[in-house]
Amino acid sequence: MIVWTAAGICLFSFMNVLVYRLPRNMNFLTDRSRCPFCGRTLGWRDLIPVVSWLLLKGRCRYCGEKISLRYPLTELWGGICSLLCAEFWGVSRSGGIMLIFLALLTAVSQIDQETMEIPDELNALILFAAVLSLLSDGLAAAHLGGWALAGRVAGERLMGMACVSIPMFLLILAIPGAFGGGDVKLMAGIGLFLGWRRCLVSFMTAVMAGGIYGGFLVLTGRKGRKEHFAFGPFLCAGAGLAAFWGDQILSWYLGLMG
Repeated sequence: MIVWTAAGICLFSFMNVLVYRLPRNMNFLTDRSRCPFCGRTLGWRDLIPVVSWLLLKGRCRYCGEKISLRYPLTELWGGICSLLCAEFWGVSRSGGIMLIFLALLTAVSQIDQETMEIPDELNALILFAAVLSLLSDGLAAAHLGGWALAGRVAGERLMGMACVSIPMFLLILAIPGAFGGGDVKLMAGIGLFLGWRRCLVSFMTAVMAGGIYGGFLVLTGRKGRKEHFAFGPFLCAGAGLAAFWGDQILSWYLGLMG
C-alpha cells in the first residue's frame, strides 16, 4: 500500500508539470524543470514530491522566491486519491485506471481555472483512459457473464459518451457561449468513462454547484450576469464524486422521486 500511495503522489506530481507547461506550450516530456522566477534548472533534490517543498520551506533553493502551495497540495491529493481507489477497487488494474482518470481531472480543473481553457491534449488523454476502462471492464464482464454482458457494458458507456455532450453541443449552437467547446469534449470523455447513469449524476452535480458558485459571484459583484467563469472544475468535481458514489446518489434521488 505504501508503494501504491507513493505512485499516486508521483502521478499527481507529474500533473503539476502538465498544469504549468501545457498552457505555456512547453514540451512536458523533454523540457527540464526550472524555477519560474529565476530560470535555474532544478535538480532531483528540488523535485521530490512534498518532501522537497517541506525541506526548502516553500522557497526556491536559488532565488528564495515562494513556491506555490498548490504543488504539495496536489501531490498530497494524489495520495488521498490513491487510497480511495484502493478502498473501492483494490490495488488493481481498475483502481490504477481510475487513479489516472482522477489525476487528469485534477489537471483539467487547475488549467481551466487558470486559463478558462481546457487543452485538447488532456481531453484526448481522458478519452484514452476511458477506452482503457471500457476494455478492462468489458473483458471482465465477458469473463463473468459472456459477451452479451460485455455488450451491455459497452452500450452503457457509449450512451454515456453521448447523453450529455450532444445536448451541450446543441445548446452551444442555439446559445453561443453557453458552454465552451472544451467542456463538451470533456463530458464526452467523462461519459465514456463513467457510463450514462453516473455521467448524468456528474453533470447534475456540476450544474448545481456551478449555479451556486455563479450566484455567489453575481451577488458579491465579482462577476456580471453575462460574464463567464470556468465550468471545467465543476464538471471534474462532479465526475470524481460520481465515480465513487454515483450509483448511491442516483438511487437516493430516485427514492426521493418515488
